[in-house]
Amino acid sequence: MNIKAYLKPHCGWSNGVRAIMGKYKLAFEDIDIINHRANYEEMVRKSGQSLSPCVEIDGVMLADISGEEVENYLLANNLVKASAAKIAAATNAGCSAEEHERMAAKPVRFF
Repeated sequence: MNIKAYLKPHCGWSNGVRAIMGKYKLAFEDIDIINHRANYEEMVRKSGQSLSPCVEIDGVMLADISGEEVENYLLANNLVKASAAKIAAATNAGCSAEEHERMAAKPVRFF
């Protein structure tokens, strides 16, 4: 599979997508949309909208999607087999208050 994930470096939703990729040991391109404007613009152009995460799997764009929804897509299309493997993060949750505080202390993105 060719997987491109348009993600924020620190985000509950983005970490949920990463957790699913780890659960199924899927190789994927983790594309930073916060620190690289061209990546963000590519995501918007390909997905038709500005919300993230967006995950492109073999040319199919899944826009504004959670890790749970990515997993459901993978299973429904027989791209992976069900797994009971442990995951590293919640797959359907935004950032916690602590994560928002940490992000607020960092420099603002350039766009």
